[in-house]
Amino acid sequence: MTPIKYAWSELGGDPAQLARVSGVVREGALPARLPVREVARACVGVCALAGAELGARRAGPARVPGVRVDDGAVATAFSSERQLLVDGRAPVAFAPLSRFWRTADGWVRTHANYPHHRERLLRALDVPGDPDSVGAAMAERNARDVEDAVYAAGGLAVALRTPEEWAAHEQAAAVAGRPLVERGRLDGVRARALPPLRDGAPLLPAAGLRVLDLTRVLAGPVATRTLALLGADVLRLDAPHLPELPDQHTDTGFGKRSALLDLTADRRRFEELLAAADVVVTGYRPGALDRFGLSPEALAERRPGLVVAQVSAWGAYGPWGGRRGFDSLVQVATGIAAVEGSAEGPGALPVQALDHGTGYLLAAAVLRALTEQSYDGGSRVVRVALARTAAWLMEGAGAEVGGGEVFSGPERWLGEAGSPVGRLRYALSPVCFEGGPVDWTRPPGPWGADPAAWA
Repeated sequence: MTPIKYAWSELGGDPAQLARVSGVVREGALPARLPVREVARACVGVCALAGAELGARRAGPARVPGVRVDDGAVATAFSSERQLLVDGRAPVAFAPLSRFWRTADGWVRTHANYPHHRERLLRALDVPGDPDSVGAAMAERNARDVEDAVYAAGGLAVALRTPEEWAAHEQAAAVAGRPLVERGRLDGVRARALPPLRDGAPLLPAAGLRVLDLTRVLAGPVATRTLALLGADVLRLDAPHLPELPDQHTDTGFGKRSALLDLTADRRRFEELLAAADVVVTGYRPGALDRFGLSPEALAERRPGLVVAQVSAWGAYGPWGGRRGFDSLVQVATGIAAVEGSAEGPGALPVQALDHGTGYLLAAAVLRALTEQSYDGGSRVVRVALARTAAWLMEGAGAEVGGGEVFSGPERWLGEAGSPVGRLRYALSPVCFEGGPVDWTRPPGPWGADPAAWA
């Protein structure tokens, strides 16, 4: 089964609609030992098809628009954080302590981009903040001991595992037993009537829909950025005490507004927003928001007909279900870094493909849930996990599509725009269908600069 057929079937889509998808293959895009290009192409393809399907449903009895997936656009978008320039300045992707480290028996990768994660890493190792001190401490310890100690301190470090070592892990077994996209129905409420779309271009399948964005780095914001492209009113909410990295926020902030909201002190305001929301997307570790009444069941009870979408690193199950995680760490744990490595040490995928791919899968799942709701109602929940996307990638993903043009660079798929944060160069969205949007209507603004209110 080809990757796009598999992904579309996991989303519950009609296989006949795959005939509406065409592609432009570009050799050299996303080069890797693993089939990164094929998985990336499939994730974007099903997202575009889900958008086209919803658009046709809302526009009336019309054929689903044709979808076009171009490897060049996909490769550029999957490296969007690297393509971004703010007034000509390129962001720094990883902090100095976010990297691979040699240990006494192998390798560890840490993630310390956020100040609080950096502090916890240093506390676990009991060292000052310079790389030399961290490296010396790592060299004296075994990789699994570092992983356990840093996790116990609330930090982020994962020991390098081979595919075979990961396959023997309890979390790998839990992940393998789950579908690529988990889809569930929470109740039997009547179908919510979606207003018909206005005549004229572009076709915006999510126009008029309100999305509460409670996500951070990187898959969740990619999903909500895509929903914003397709016309949704996306309002990102962050806790005032958890600042976002400015460039990261800019990269994923296209089409959205950004507000600060304390879920404890400003509970009434949140409930007012929820009462008018159509979709809630969460990207915190599983269970972290439940104490605020934000489990899918609790949300749907207060807002019947809601679509709740969740993304996590390791999945909401198994012994690692409650752990924090990032794309780079999932690559290390699941054997990807070992496969992509060399005799000199572990490697990495050419882009953060788990984040980006999972983000487009999550957006596709939301769009398909909205289409299904329009027929038979019900509040819905959809879930994806970076580790499950990694398992799909490691399985080989499916048949390779060969031939095509040569990928010569990202220039054709970059846009430029002014914004409140400066002049931007950015990756255009790869989600493309007949009559659909080609760019966002709103540039990103500063973190937390908008009111916590619907447009």
